[in-house]
Amino acid sequence: MSAPPLRLGVNVDHVATLRNARGGFYPDPCRAAHEAIMAGADGITAHLREDRRHIRDEDMERLKRQILTPLNFEMAATDEMVAIATRLRPHAVCLVPEKREERTTEGGLDVRGQATALRPVIRELAETGIRVSLFVEPDDAALDAAHALGAPVVELHTGAYAEACLSGETDVIARETARIYHAAEHGLSLGLEVHAGHGLTEDNVGRIAAIPQIVELNIGHALVSAAVFVGLQDAVRAMRAAMDTGRASVPA
Repeated sequence: MSAPPLRLGVNVDHVATLRNARGGFYPDPCRAAHEAIMAGADGITAHLREDRRHIRDEDMERLKRQILTPLNFEMAATDEMVAIATRLRPHAVCLVPEKREERTTEGGLDVRGQATALRPVIRELAETGIRVSLFVEPDDAALDAAHALGAPVVELHTGAYAEACLSGETDVIARETARIYHAAEHGLSLGLEVHAGHGLTEDNVGRIAAIPQIVELNIGHALVSAAVFVGLQDAVRAMRAAMDTGRASVPA
């Protein structure tokens, strides 16, 4: 039996980062979303942070109005963000940890330690018709806790794998790839839909795309970086091709 299709969610946060560096109106993350969709993206991801360092409230509103593909709203599990999400009603919300001092999301949610706080948030979002995902480390305990909370989707944090690829340490790359593979298998066995993301690039995405239990990858920084040189549509097409090559290696 062949692996299910692998979706690509394009994160437009860092188009907004570039815009905000000058405080103006361009480049427009909504235009980036349209360009990504034209090039083959299956959905758009945007992270509205507490400090609004890149995506702004009006960006989320415009994305919800303008795009027809699924919108994935990354956010912290705070009252403010829950209120925005339940008003906008995106297709999905991915709950992520957030610290003001971090440059980017540095790890998965502490699903077990924060279960009491996460449970009502997941319930409220789900009751609004939003599909809830939890951004977690690739380990069994986190997946078990996500399942116990009733979240239908998990996104595996691939940051350690991406760092290993940068270092070129083949044994570490193999270990982190195996860890993600096992987590994806375990998640699927629990009935969870499994996504993955963080630090994925055209060069390292193939091994993750080859994990058949993973059905969606969310990628942003690498695409926006490549777009500086080749344009966003070509960057998305190249990433899509690298993902397809990795997926094609899965035994039938």
